[in-house]
Amino acid sequence: MVTRMYIIAGLGNPGGQYRNTRHNIGFAAVDCLAGQYQIDIGEVKHKALSGKGRIGSERVVLVKPMTFMNLSGEAIRQITDYYKIDVTEELIVIYDDISLPPGQLRVRKKGSAGGHNGIKNIIAQLGTEEFKRIRIGVGEKPGGYDLADYVLGHFSKEESVLMEESCQRAAEAVCMIIEQDIDAAMNAYNKKV
Repeated sequence: MVTRMYIIAGLGNPGGQYRNTRHNIGFAAVDCLAGQYQIDIGEVKHKALSGKGRIGSERVVLVKPMTFMNLSGEAIRQITDYYKIDVTEELIVIYDDISLPPGQLRVRKKGSAGGHNGIKNIIAQLGTEEFKRIRIGVGEKPGGYDLADYVLGHFSKEESVLMEESCQRAAEAVCMIIEQDIDAAMNAYNKKV
């Protein structure tokens, strides 16, 4: 039995003003995992907040890059180098996606950045598009909105409930990837909600 060390990184922006914004849904999903598995994400190292623990029998490091979204790759590169992990197998990145309806999940083995600057920077830093990711839909930007204003906007009360549920499902998808495999997670979570 090969023991792995998984790096589970949620993307977002540091600072209270960004809490509960669309762009910070990755942070929220990692917080959800931390709560579920009693992992303290308090260590400040490698330009990130992180915490070590276990999910099932596997060792994990939960990570919230503190570099701001567009430079997420800097923190992730430092952490993946430090733990000497195989990024194609042991890195899972969770982030927001405006092309998916609010609350919809999309689990993927690899792929392009699709216009997401955080993912673009991770691909540039790692030199590969081959890493697992869980995209959480935050809905399309309404006409007339500036994209930056939209993704840095806060959720409505109704959306907040939906996003909490989707963070819970993203956490479950992470567990399924780790305990079974990504194909199982894709089959279970890439469904319309």
